[in-house]
Amino acid sequence: MAGKVYLIGAGPGDAGLLTVKAQKILEKAETIVYDRLVGKEIIDMLPEEAILIDVGKNAGNHPVPQQEISELLAKLAKKGDVVRLKGGDSFVFGRGGEEIETLNRYGIAYEVVPGITSAIAAAAYAGIPVTHRDFCSSLHIITGHKKKNEKLDLDYQSLVGIGGTLVFMMSVSNAGEIMEGLLAAGMEPDMPAAVIENGTKANQRKFIADVGRIGSVIQQNEVVSPAVILVGKVCLLSGQMDWFSKLPLFGRKIVVTRPKDRAGVLYEKLKALGADITSMPAVETVPCDFPMPDLNRYTALIFTSPAGVNAFFCRLLKTGDARMLYGKTIAAIGNATAKEMEKYGIRADFIPTEYSGEILAKELVATRTVTKNDRLILLRARQGSDDLPKILEQNEIPFDETAVYDILYRENALPTAKGYDLVTFTSASCVKSFVRGTTDQDFNGVSALCIGKQTARQAEALGFDVIVSKQASIDSMIEAALEYFGA
Repeated sequence: MAGKVYLIGAGPGDAGLLTVKAQKILEKAETIVYDRLVGKEIIDMLPEEAILIDVGKNAGNHPVPQQEISELLAKLAKKGDVVRLKGGDSFVFGRGGEEIETLNRYGIAYEVVPGITSAIAAAAYAGIPVTHRDFCSSLHIITGHKKKNEKLDLDYQSLVGIGGTLVFMMSVSNAGEIMEGLLAAGMEPDMPAAVIENGTKANQRKFIADVGRIGSVIQQNEVVSPAVILVGKVCLLSGQMDWFSKLPLFGRKIVVTRPKDRAGVLYEKLKALGADITSMPAVETVPCDFPMPDLNRYTALIFTSPAGVNAFFCRLLKTGDARMLYGKTIAAIGNATAKEMEKYGIRADFIPTEYSGEILAKELVATRTVTKNDRLILLRARQGSDDLPKILEQNEIPFDETAVYDILYRENALPTAKGYDLVTFTSASCVKSFVRGTTDQDFNGVSALCIGKQTARQAEALGFDVIVSKQASIDSMIEAALEYFGA
């Protein structure tokens, strides 16, 4: 039975602008045909098991001809549902209409999910309202793309005469010719204009000039696609309405090395402050196939990470339930671990004043939360450090260890840490793995934001310039980043 083709507009690049409907379809997609202008953030969100087909369309670069793409969609749809994912909106110079004509010819069902076009979104992120009652009453979206060796076929006279905001897409390489055409048709040379490169992304650039000079400004600043050009008096409002570039961390290049399943909060909070985030998970946590320990033997359970909490409770709920923890002391190394417990209806009895295995052990002993009469079980990574068990041994506190998950080092690290304003680390293992994947011989001059002293010690030993958050929490890391950048 033939499938259905979903033509989805991915928006201008900011993953937050992807529609709810589009996201729901993408979460279940098995085959996705996408263009290069689809934002990397969105590509990273796609299901790992999905078949991804890059047809490579970009401004002036169509390695796969449009007709071949249309035929490919029809061929794939005969075997099942297909998502056609495009930057912006499929029907705003996205050639979605041509693809539908081919699908109609083969009798293939389809559905169109609109996306936010960069014609409007890029302007909004640059502080330019495309309409304003004091300046204009119409909006016109024009393609400045032309076929090879041909001239642009634009009705400049009409564009000038209508007096609305003009938005030129796919026009960077032809900007000079377009502006000359507008001037020849009678547009005032001092009419405000703007060019916005990488609109809605943290590496967005914006330049304001008049029609007579915007072409040379584009050349001088080496503006490249994707970019939109706006012409109209509304461009004057950018100075007072530009909210995006005023975000406290706008354009700061920050690497997030946290495991993919735990990176979301840190990633999103830094991104909301305008940072240009590179997500590069340095490690991956994988639950072990461990036998459920006999909990009757223990008076206290010690958790050293959210991953350990999840791995343990997933196994516990297969053999029993939380009542098996009745009367036992439960300790968590930090607030994040404690919050993970709360998802299973358990509150931590003990959290140390500092995110550290060593401090956890010392404070458990100092407060007599555990004594020689207790027996502890440490539920943690197979690759856990020696700090925690060493202190317990020194104080003759009986304990056993159960490895509930493994830490796997990822190979997809950055080739170099140079050129980034900040690298964030939430564990010593993240530091070790990140360093393994780079070609850097030393990290002097590379700033590392660390969540705790143990992580900081590892980074310092490797030569990073270390900033340590005051508390072992994501919010404290954010505060430290803002303070570091003077924001």
